[in-house]
Amino acid sequence: MRVLAAMSGGVDSSVAVWLLREQGFDCVGATMKLLGGDPRDAEDARQAARRLGIPHHVFDLTADFEEQVVRRFVDAYERGDTPNPCVDCNRSLKFGLLYEKALELGCDYLATGHYARILDHGADGFRLAKAADPGRDQSYVLYPIPRERLAHTLFPLGGLTKAQVRAIAEREGFPNAGKHDSQDICFIPDGDYLAFLERYTGKAYPAGDILDLDGKVVGRHRGAAGLTIGQRRGVGVSSSGRIYVCAKCMEANTVTVGPEEALYSRGCTAADWNWLVEPPRRPFRALVKTRYRQKEQPAEVFPEGDRVRLEFDQLQRAVTPGQAAVVYDQRGAVLGGGTIADIIQ
Repeated sequence: MRVLAAMSGGVDSSVAVWLLREQGFDCVGATMKLLGGDPRDAEDARQAARRLGIPHHVFDLTADFEEQVVRRFVDAYERGDTPNPCVDCNRSLKFGLLYEKALELGCDYLATGHYARILDHGADGFRLAKAADPGRDQSYVLYPIPRERLAHTLFPLGGLTKAQVRAIAEREGFPNAGKHDSQDICFIPDGDYLAFLERYTGKAYPAGDILDLDGKVVGRHRGAAGLTIGQRRGVGVSSSGRIYVCAKCMEANTVTVGPEEALYSRGCTAADWNWLVEPPRRPFRALVKTRYRQKEQPAEVFPEGDRVRLEFDQLQRAVTPGQAAVVYDQRGAVLGGGTIADIIQ
């Protein structure tokens, strides 16, 4: 069977291809050229493909990445949301455009170096599930994969730990065996979101008032777009106790701060929902994550058309519009996910 394997130049994707070849797959390597990407990564991917003895393609998806990921990221921050660009990249590029490239090249599967698993549930179809290593699991950002594409998706690293992956790379003599994992957002390597927004848009985001929970002015922010719910450092307010960003009003250009207890809410609604199972018609119990590194939380799930309402058993901290809400069953399979739109206090 022929596989288009996404190769970023990192150790994960290189070992994923090695594992596929060991399993007898006919592999073709593919690297996406993206806005802000390091040219050395494409060269690392090319060298890995050469070492593995497979053909390698570089697809220039710069314009698509800017439109579908970067522009959406900027628009979301200007609305006051906190987006997850990895979700958008998986939705539009990796399991969108790159999947289409796989079909054009006559491939039966698309494979990536993500830490997640695809499980065959027989008559119930294929399911996206958490990786065997909970510390590396990336299923949270993979929920946008169209349900019908799960049967044609491979995650060779789903049953391995990172240590095992590096051990394979070292044993096989991969030159990128010790390469560091990428950190933060790939197109903002310095992590200064506000500076990036200003460079990208050419705007100088205006300073504004910071309010306490009673509406009293307690300080000034240097741009509401650069702050996110739950943020404590760099807010611009001196206080004897810890205070956090609790809300933003982009129309009034204000940021509201308060103590940690003000961050908790009982639920949320999520839009642009993608079901990875047969869409349920009735409310049901499940486990939910509203942040990448969060432990799944028990909740009641209410399907409401292309939206889903989530009511948690316990109050949750810093549920943030723009982030993903992902629903799991008790066995770790992803049932669906969407973008948090509204908070239920």
